[in-house]
Amino acid sequence: MFITDWLLADLELPKGVQRPEEDAEHPWWRVMCLTGVDYFSTLGYQSGIAFLAAGVLSPVATLVLVLVTLFAALPVYRRVAAASPNGQGSIAMLEKLFPAWGGKVFVLVLLGFATTDFIITMTLSAADAADHFVHNPYTPHVLQNQMAVTLFLLTILGGIFLKGFREAINVAVGLVAVYLLLNSIVTVAGVLQIIQHPQVFPAWKHALFTQHGSFLSIFGLSLLLFPRLALGLSGFETGVVVMPLIRSMNLGGRIKNAKHLLMTAALIMSVFLMATSIITTFLIPAPYFKEGGIANGRAMAYLAHQYLGNGFGTVYDISTILILAFAGASAMAGLLNIIPRYLPGFGMAPEWARASRPLVLVFVGVAFTVTLLFNADVDAQGGAYATGVLVLITSASCAVTIAARRGLPRLTLGFLSLIFIYTTLVNIYERPEGLKISCIFIFTIIFMSLVSRAVRSTELRITGVELDDEAQSLLADACDQTIRLIAWNPRSSSRKNCDEADVELRRLNGLSPEDPIFFFEVERGDTSDFTDHLLVHGRMEGSSRILSAKSAVVANSIAALLLHLERTTGCVPHVYFHWTDVNPVTNIMRFIFLGEGDTAPLTHEVLRRAIKDELRRPVVHVS
Repeated sequence: MFITDWLLADLELPKGVQRPEEDAEHPWWRVMCLTGVDYFSTLGYQSGIAFLAAGVLSPVATLVLVLVTLFAALPVYRRVAAASPNGQGSIAMLEKLFPAWGGKVFVLVLLGFATTDFIITMTLSAADAADHFVHNPYTPHVLQNQMAVTLFLLTILGGIFLKGFREAINVAVGLVAVYLLLNSIVTVAGVLQIIQHPQVFPAWKHALFTQHGSFLSIFGLSLLLFPRLALGLSGFETGVVVMPLIRSMNLGGRIKNAKHLLMTAALIMSVFLMATSIITTFLIPAPYFKEGGIANGRAMAYLAHQYLGNGFGTVYDISTILILAFAGASAMAGLLNIIPRYLPGFGMAPEWARASRPLVLVFVGVAFTVTLLFNADVDAQGGAYATGVLVLITSASCAVTIAARRGLPRLTLGFLSLIFIYTTLVNIYERPEGLKISCIFIFTIIFMSLVSRAVRSTELRITGVELDDEAQSLLADACDQTIRLIAWNPRSSSRKNCDEADVELRRLNGLSPEDPIFFFEVERGDTSDFTDHLLVHGRMEGSSRILSAKSAVVANSIAALLLHLERTTGCVPHVYFHWTDVNPVTNIMRFIFLGEGDTAPLTHEVLRRAIKDELRRPVVHVS
């Protein structure tokens, strides 16, 4: 019992209440460091993955990556930031552009890819941190086990979040500052080595043209190889998700500061991507990059040990291990933010999903599984990581293209979208493991979401009931009497039918002409919405008193109005239905996905779950 209470402690907080540290805002450059632990930490393995993908073409292919970063991804996410100042990101943009069930399903699919991105960020970062640890010359032989160290780091990560993660930005600022400083030192040392050994440039140039011929073929092949380097674009979606943490006087100021964040991060990363690609390609022998090689997954660390000594190299390793571990923390924070943000609003998450600790255990378990499947191999996970990153960037580019109103910007953004679509498709074709993992996440999310929505479908999903003046006036005439509602289908309503139903109801139930009877019509709205606020309108049609509303789900709306009447009048209201001549299974499906069905028993179940006291529970009649 104690363990259950501890795991579900978050559920004791009222919905919408934030912890004090979640309310804190910071200067944009400090928030940039929080995204930077994910974005900048890729320097630990990006140059090695680039060489494995492109060989001596690595600097040219990295130049293509930089151009795409600055002139494609950055403009797209500047628009995403302007459209989602509260950190909703590109997924929320697409949800607005494609409403109803189509948009919900699309969001669930994107959540699958986002989960792939964040989970692989955790596993790949932990694996690369382990790689730096086991290859350090001071590491005892007994601890040089890549898999064990990776799983240990993931366990520590989960333990931190189970305990509670605080002061994340302060830690991130220190880690990023030290890591970029150390990378700057290693980069300068590498450049000095190239200056002192000028023959390395002609040797590289000779190898480049010998293998690939002309400038045109070199650049063309670099374009084709670009998808293999695309994980270097990993920081943009995180950059817009953290926008609520940016200090500003208003939303306009937040958007402006977010654009500064994105621009600065992209420029810093572009400089380091080019510099590290050049020095690692020029100074590290090609066999060292391959699996089992001493520079595999740790090219910059190899240069730090090689040219600045094992002491400095160990400091660099420690800094890399820490920032990579914190990159996993950033990914975990992203998962804990993005999953509860969308799924509960769709009715597609169980109640315990509001608590962070059970989710942490689930995510750590998934990360363990992925690590075991990939054997804690950094290179093997690059494709899966790139798939998640590219799908999110592609969805963002498509969203801003659709949202653009003018012709020229839309054409330009459409061209950028084609670039990312091409890159995504090529990456999936060449490294399908990313799509396979994403499909597993997508299937799991959709399946569990549908099960959860079915289980929660009879919750009282109406967040509030509001009556207009006419409805209040009609009900005021019967405030001291038992109110009786007839559930009425607005598509078949007419004055004649209402009159006949009124007479029949009074005859069957022995009601006097003075007993107040109201007809309640519910027009179906967006049935994909799980929660709704009910606005009830009143009108007179001849002698019939009509209440009407629009809602995503009929049964819950009727139950909500009955409960509102019981609270406001103090009398238990009654509601009257006709049986529906439809297969029960069909009715269940219609209720879950279309908001209608055999309304009588469903209304009774909503009332039963909402009101435990039978004496206060509104009465349901069926004939």
